[in-house]
Amino acid sequence: MTMQRKAPAAAALASILLIAACGGAASGGGPTAGASAPADPAQATGEITVLTNRTDMVTDGTLGRYAAEFNKTYPGIKVKFDGITDYEGEVKIRMNTENYGDVLLIPSTVSRDDYPAFFSALGPAADLSRKYQFTEKGTVDGTVYGLASFAVVNGFVYNKDVWARAGITAWPKTPAEFLTALQAVKDRTDAIPYYTNYKDGWPLSGWQGAMGAISCDPKANDKLATAPNPWSAGSDLNVSDTLLFDIVSRKLSEPDPTTTNWEDSKGLLARGEISSMFLGSWSIAQMRDAAAKAGKSPDDIGYLPFPAQVDGKYCAPTTPDYVYAINKHSRNQQAARAWVDWVLDSSTFTADIQGISSRRDAPLPTALKPFEDAGVRLFELSQAEAGKVTTIDNAAEVGLTKPEYRQRLVDIARGAAKGDLGGALTELAGKWADAVALGG
Repeated sequence: MTMQRKAPAAAALASILLIAACGGAASGGGPTAGASAPADPAQATGEITVLTNRTDMVTDGTLGRYAAEFNKTYPGIKVKFDGITDYEGEVKIRMNTENYGDVLLIPSTVSRDDYPAFFSALGPAADLSRKYQFTEKGTVDGTVYGLASFAVVNGFVYNKDVWARAGITAWPKTPAEFLTALQAVKDRTDAIPYYTNYKDGWPLSGWQGAMGAISCDPKANDKLATAPNPWSAGSDLNVSDTLLFDIVSRKLSEPDPTTTNWEDSKGLLARGEISSMFLGSWSIAQMRDAAAKAGKSPDDIGYLPFPAQVDGKYCAPTTPDYVYAINKHSRNQQAARAWVDWVLDSSTFTADIQGISSRRDAPLPTALKPFEDAGVRLFELSQAEAGKVTTIDNAAEVGLTKPEYRQRLVDIARGAAKGDLGGALTELAGKWADAVALGG
């Protein structure tokens, strides 16, 4: 998640930790084909710059503390961090050169088919998939070029105290019930029922995370590669986009979305001034931190799945956030690989942000215990056709993981743009069908 989360896409996300920016040609006259970990940690040397969308973790010293822990194992490797606010935009520009990092979180707009042109091979998928989950997202032709930084489920982070005061005692099971809950918040409290974070944009991209939750289909995203109309009635995109539209059109969101602020929104939700936002589960830890800073109880922060059920059960696909990759032009391949391996295998980063670990043997984060208790069905969302979906999306100029598509829906819903929901979804479907017909 993906986030500009000071939490991501791609959230976060998020969100989300690190990306290394080094650059330059590889030693020995040309880029290396793969990056392996150093045999002897004590003898490993080099300097890497880690690019990250977590600018907050750079400024507050959190990433520096992770690096200090890393240096207890790898004392000869110096780690620097480069926090980037417009992560997707700036890194994509840097990738026009060889100076796009030692280790990086791959921008969501980079087609998976292009990974071998930019990133070092990390190993065979058959081997790495035994240890790590979500390797499919970073795999091309049986070789892994990126490992998931962590994974999330997607749902609504909400203020439980506000919902209790509104008389809401159970998780909504349908979009209609969710809208009823938001209306109760509006009628019975002073809180804004829902906050779009429209101005920052990236949180609206997070609505793509509803894919699979509504149909309870692990292959929901893959099916976009051949779907002539992903917005047909009852489809995941139709249901989620309709819910967003209805929230705004019924005036259950902030009065002026052009003035929203992501950093401020965390405090607003923590203090009960807004009641809910659709974000990846990476957001839970940030909202609880904001509650503590505001003198409120972190336990007031709750998290619920998308309001839809199949056979009486909620479904929550686990989706990987950004994947770590190593610039194939980096001079410090082993040092970069040492950092990636340490973050995934030895650091507390994933647990600290309440992410789902890429390690198959790691437990679920404590923040998702309510999901376990409620019997929410968790499953990995297939990424087998992610490359083709991205190619089609780019050709169609829809922007499934970009904010503009859903910002336009919000604008239509609030009367700031012409049109209606049906027309907007029909237009999107037409663009998509044309791209599918042309093979992306």
